[in-house]
Amino acid sequence: MQISPAFKYKVSIDPGKITAFCQQWQITELALFGSFLRDDFDLDNSDIDVLVSFEPNVPWTILDLVDMEDQLQQIFGRKVDLMERLSIEQSQNPLRKKAILESLQVIYTESRLQI
Repeated sequence: MQISPAFKYKVSIDPGKITAFCQQWQITELALFGSFLRDDFDLDNSDIDVLVSFEPNVPWTILDLVDMEDQLQQIFGRKVDLMERLSIEQSQNPLRKKAILESLQVIYTESRLQI
């Protein structure tokens, strides 16, 4: 399994935990974006921006999203900002939408880990 050089030395990612998390929450794709993938990532202070896509018609509430974010914080060992891909794709801010969608790095799709 290869870990992308973009974040190889920033945090330890347990592939089994990522896969289990995605299967538990019916996530079809999990991607990272933001400073975590850039040179300006601050190991002491920066959070990790995570973008997820879900199976159609999942019943998750805002409280479920908070639980997901908490679980990801335990997996990554640092603060996480969780966003749904659909909300970015429907964003009224074209600059933000473009910046996120063009820079993200997918690490999980369906049942396949990509790190």
